[in-house]
Amino acid sequence: MSASDLTLVDHLRELRMRVVRVAFVLTGALAAGLALAVPVVSYLKKLPPADGLEWHALSPWDGIRVYMQFALLFAVTATTPFILYQLWQFAKPGLTETEKRATLKYIPWSALLAALGGGFAYFLVFPFSVAFLTSLNVKMGLQETYGVLQYFSFMFNLILPCMLLFQMPVVIAFLSALGIVTPELLKKCRRYAYFTMAVVSTMIAPPDLISNLLVLAPFLVLFEISIWMSSAARNRKHLPTGGNTHGTLG
Repeated sequence: MSASDLTLVDHLRELRMRVVRVAFVLTGALAAGLALAVPVVSYLKKLPPADGLEWHALSPWDGIRVYMQFALLFAVTATTPFILYQLWQFAKPGLTETEKRATLKYIPWSALLAALGGGFAYFLVFPFSVAFLTSLNVKMGLQETYGVLQYFSFMFNLILPCMLLFQMPVVIAFLSALGIVTPELLKKCRRYAYFTMAVVSTMIAPPDLISNLLVLAPFLVLFEISIWMSSAARNRKHLPTGGNTHGTLG
């Protein structure tokens, strides 16, 4: 049955089925995250820069909030490929064969880039941020007392934006495959994109030049990769079915 043969009720039923599946998998991932929270948080506390800190709970809710934050982060990260697949299944009847193949292959790349973004934030941005802020506190003669909730909230607030920003090449390639974004549009918006990413990098990284450049550089590279992937996606979209490489570009 083609997409044009489906009624509004059929689309709503299909959407409800996909949402129920996502909710079921998300609930299972959340339960797994809660089970893993205690050993993982204990392990992270043994790694620098956390290994030299004294841990405090500043309210009775701090412990459960840390566990819930970790569980939610784990659940969303683990479930994202499944969510994208369900979205693809829902939209598939309205896509051409070329669009079906183009969109499906982006799902594993999305998961890989999310992992790279999380690793970049945890192993580079987070240590630089803690070191800079600690040095500033020392200069001001402040005695550092870390609450466990504040520490991990700070860490998660760095990891999540980086994971999302690292999705940029996949999102742009996906929109380019659907004909929504073009390389020409991206090149025209390059200066505005650079400015936006510079602002975001200053919000994520410590307010010093070296840290800002370390965070900004990968974002700029990702944007340029996005332009290249947009061109590649458009070229594949306009190739004839038989694979003749002499097809014209739109």
